[in-house]
Amino acid sequence: MMKTNRDQYKRIFSFFADVLLVGLYAVGFAWVWYTCYSDAILLPFYRRGNWVMILIYVILVLLFSRSFGGMKIGYLKKTDMLYSQLLSIVCVNFLTYLQISVVNRDFSAVLPMTVLTVVDIAVLLCWVVCTNKLYFHVYPPRRLVVIYGERTAAELVLKMSRRVDKYMICESVSISESEDQIYETIQRYEGVILCEVSGAVRNDLIKYCFAQNIRMYIAPKLSDIILRGAEEIRLFDTPLLLCRNYGLTFEQKLGKRIFDLVFSVLFLVILSPIMLLCAIAIKIEDGGPVLFKQVRLTVGGKRFRVLKFRSMVVDAEKYGPQLAREDDVRITRVGRFMRKCRIDELPQLFNILRGEMSVVGPRPERPELAQEYEKDMPEFEFRLQVKAGLTGYAQVTGLYDTQPYDKLKMDLMYIENYSMFLDLRILLMTLKTALFPSETNEEAELHEMHEMQELQERLQKQEHEHNPDKRDQ
Repeated sequence: MMKTNRDQYKRIFSFFADVLLVGLYAVGFAWVWYTCYSDAILLPFYRRGNWVMILIYVILVLLFSRSFGGMKIGYLKKTDMLYSQLLSIVCVNFLTYLQISVVNRDFSAVLPMTVLTVVDIAVLLCWVVCTNKLYFHVYPPRRLVVIYGERTAAELVLKMSRRVDKYMICESVSISESEDQIYETIQRYEGVILCEVSGAVRNDLIKYCFAQNIRMYIAPKLSDIILRGAEEIRLFDTPLLLCRNYGLTFEQKLGKRIFDLVFSVLFLVILSPIMLLCAIAIKIEDGGPVLFKQVRLTVGGKRFRVLKFRSMVVDAEKYGPQLAREDDVRITRVGRFMRKCRIDELPQLFNILRGEMSVVGPRPERPELAQEYEKDMPEFEFRLQVKAGLTGYAQVTGLYDTQPYDKLKMDLMYIENYSMFLDLRILLMTLKTALFPSETNEEAELHEMHEMQELQERLQKQEHEHNPDKRDQ
């Protein structure tokens, strides 16, 4: 019971910390509104109208903060919280300025909102530092034990060890140990990490920890993710979980396609000057083709040619996929700039317009890599229930070196829990990732090239094994 109360107090702490930050934002905007804008607009509001403006501001702050995930004290690192809230407050203040200008029927003074943004950033810095310091002083890292089964949990332990401020992994126990010894070990710690434990044994451990109010961190299996997306129904007095395996419903597909069309047309118009400049720059540099085309997979395993601005020399893969390097001479000067700014992906808006891709969805994979993955993971084709995306859940939550099995899990979580709101949230997270990347786009390309090189080497090795006469040729 004490552990439960401790968690309740933690949520109370986070709640009041969030209220404090939103309250400070609201007070700052209220002061700017009353002193700089309220009496300056053409038709000033009465008292309730001013309150509505402040209320709308608070709602925008909450929406953007939640979408960017900036109100997760203790869950996110300080830098991630800072980036999320920074982007959130800039977006809110920009939209609020546009709102004030609409109300005023003319462009209002920019300086007050600019000063407010600077003050908000200063408040944010103090809030992030103080709340995190106080939080981890009151709630030090949890002492955890890892229980592993079919294979060691080294990879998961390594990832969790990066957050020494939140997790303290003290011991690991194999599921092959006796049941009494495992339960006795669990009692010594505040939480349990279950990794690669077989179904029957895992169920017993979950029930035990649940009964003892012991926190559990479970590495989900694909079947767990499918169950999370199941529909709850009842057959008289018997609860049932209904799992469907047909991807999105007709209504969801229609809504998603309409959104894709609007998004691609709108941004093709907005970004056309940038795309034209890129095309001219590529042509001037070496006179080669502007676009780079590559076969990828989309919904149902259909093949299509994904479009990118060419960032390497024309014959970059003349001798097959080669491992990219930081100082790779194959990358052109224009290409290096485009990769850093992530604008080499813009031509994929045409893929979206043609219906080959969607704005949000799993990464379009190369057929060769997908075929290789399916040898070890037959479930890899599950991700082809929806169209490939320009961005996706795996891209905004994972790292460039995230393992294919983990990417599959994240893609499946997106498919099983799809909603238009989730798409909008992923787009906002993409904006955050683009402005404050944890891993660069060049590193992602490097990892993909490395995978292709390994695949090519494996295929060559298999060919030599089946054709020994070719070894001496």
